[in-house]
Amino acid sequence: MLPKEEAERLVPGATMAKASRDSDYTVNFTCNWQNRRISYGEFWRSREIDVRIEQHKGEAAKTGRSMAQSSYEIDYRGAKYGATAKPSLDPDEKQYVSPVKDVTGVGEGAFAQYTWRRDGKLLWYSYGEAHARVGDMTIQVKFQAGQQRKDAQILSNESTKSITEENAIREVSGLIAHFAKGAAAWQAQHPGVLAQPDQAQVTQTPTARATPSPTVLAAFPPACQAVTETATGLVPGPTTRARGTESGNDDQTECRWLNLDLPGEAGNVRIRSALITTHHFTNRAGDADEGAAKSFYASEYGGDKNTAKSSIGGITWGELRDVDGLGDQAYSQFVQTRQGEVSASSGTVTVRLGALVVRVDYSGAERPKGEPENSPKVKLMAQKEAQDGALTLARAYLAELAGQPVGS
Repeated sequence: MLPKEEAERLVPGATMAKASRDSDYTVNFTCNWQNRRISYGEFWRSREIDVRIEQHKGEAAKTGRSMAQSSYEIDYRGAKYGATAKPSLDPDEKQYVSPVKDVTGVGEGAFAQYTWRRDGKLLWYSYGEAHARVGDMTIQVKFQAGQQRKDAQILSNESTKSITEENAIREVSGLIAHFAKGAAAWQAQHPGVLAQPDQAQVTQTPTARATPSPTVLAAFPPACQAVTETATGLVPGPTTRARGTESGNDDQTECRWLNLDLPGEAGNVRIRSALITTHHFTNRAGDADEGAAKSFYASEYGGDKNTAKSSIGGITWGELRDVDGLGDQAYSQFVQTRQGEVSASSGTVTVRLGALVVRVDYSGAERPKGEPENSPKVKLMAQKEAQDGALTLARAYLAELAGQPVGS
């Protein structure tokens, strides 16, 4: 009933689920399109369409059509009451319910309404809802949409924006028209027939994109080659590696300097690693795409912000610190890891420069000779050494990039 292109416009990349069941008074059909994590510039968008169609059965002298009309009138009166009711709200709660708007030319009666609600610092949402009657069927459609900055605090309504009344009423009015038209067409083809529920629920998930495999590069990219002296000052006598990956509009390069067997204090073994990952964003024409870089940077910042100053399963994340005078945007973080095969700490600097996003990691640890790399006796690199090293390498690398065209 809903054209594919319309579903994709309203809920891009949606997971679609549908179900049906037979009850004592109705045969119920539900459909849901949902995507709660749509990347849009520096925001995460959330979209959902929820549809419920009920075919009413006759009861005693009342026909299914009469039962559907009674149900529709109850919904209409309830919506009218909701628009004027004054519910008891807590001081940090706010709610607005719009007047009912009749939707003309749809079925044998249709209306739409808008609801906006904010609950403290956690919830902030709004949606449009529409109802219609077509013969012995009633239709309910709900469309909810909102967005929040990618760097917003998790589990909060910080920077949240939700759909406006005008847009919500417009979209649900269009949606209810689609489904009413489809219901009328089905009834015309099956006069007097009671629909049968499907045997099983169906969920359709968008096909996941294959994760591209990195390709080993024959030589270091020029900017990496230019900071070799700085990198080897942090990681003496390293084994080096350069890799490249193309993922949609993101052309990635990775340069690494690694030494797993450096001499430490009192005969200990020391590990040092420096890693530079560069994301170069382009649009379909192949031109530098600064907007995509801003979006990616905001995603990285938001993800790191939401784990900052916390510990989970052997990983401890430090606070985020903005770094002034480096690229267009930059921040740093210190992370300690005692999980998996290698225990180490790392300083990380993430920078955006035009259409480039660069992540520089400097990590290390020290352990008694003969002990495994994840031994409880491993001594993690100190925070100052890790963060100073990452920042030194980041400044050297950005200085090289600054000599190239921005976004190149």
